[in-house]
Amino acid sequence: MPALVQDERLPVISFTGSETVGYAIMDSVPRKHCTLELGGNGAAVVLADYASDQDLDWAAQRIATFSNYQGGQSCISVQRVIADASVYDRLLPRIVAAVEAQVTGDPNDDATDVGPLVDEAAARRVESWVEEAVTAGAKLLTGGKRDGASYAPTVLTDVPADATIACEEVFGPVLTVRKVDGEEAAFAAVNDSKYGLQAGVFTHDLQTAFRAHRALEVGGVVIGDVPSYRADQMPYGGAKQSGVGREGVKFAMDDYTYERVLVLTGLAL
Repeated sequence: MPALVQDERLPVISFTGSETVGYAIMDSVPRKHCTLELGGNGAAVVLADYASDQDLDWAAQRIATFSNYQGGQSCISVQRVIADASVYDRLLPRIVAAVEAQVTGDPNDDATDVGPLVDEAAARRVESWVEEAVTAGAKLLTGGKRDGASYAPTVLTDVPADATIACEEVFGPVLTVRKVDGEEAAFAAVNDSKYGLQAGVFTHDLQTAFRAHRALEVGGVVIGDVPSYRADQMPYGGAKQSGVGREGVKFAMDDYTYERVLVLTGLAL
């Protein structure tokens, strides 16, 4: 890797992956321009105004789907749910039911929602993080079982703030749910992370949406849905240890080029 990224013929380095490797690359080429799309622990916030049965059913379904799609192996999958106390007790059982409805199995089978992790070692790591959290006092509401490289879709509550699964990117089908009092506490909980890739905020209030965009230390805020959205026309990337720079056609072109000036004088035009 050092020989590749340090080659003088490569003026720009772009990397997507873990922050450990990304920062090692950046440190090895201090005079090169680097763009890094690194990890995340995406949060979905459900606020007090998102309170009808239809609202909560929608939020629970979207959260369950996008905490488990691709086996949870997406940097913008939902890892944390932060719910206002006024909706928490009605939202939590809906999330558990929606997660339990996710079908784990062969990804070649059309009936499968959740396939295996990349290898058994990855599933063992997820298993160890869940076991660590439970030992420290977290409540396991569903899942928590490994079968080879597959790990059952899992929901945890009461996870200690210093548990690995609360601090790091799980990159697996595991979801934590937390109760908070009010919008300010919810946004503070999102920001209480070394990562800042994207966040989803379930609200119907436009002013709340703008406050979320100002307050949240993330690269993108999705209103009325989970954080698991990107498109090539948008500047996709994160803040803090989620990376440097932005992906997306226009923004990648900016990273791979630089402006040059031509000044014409003394010429007959």
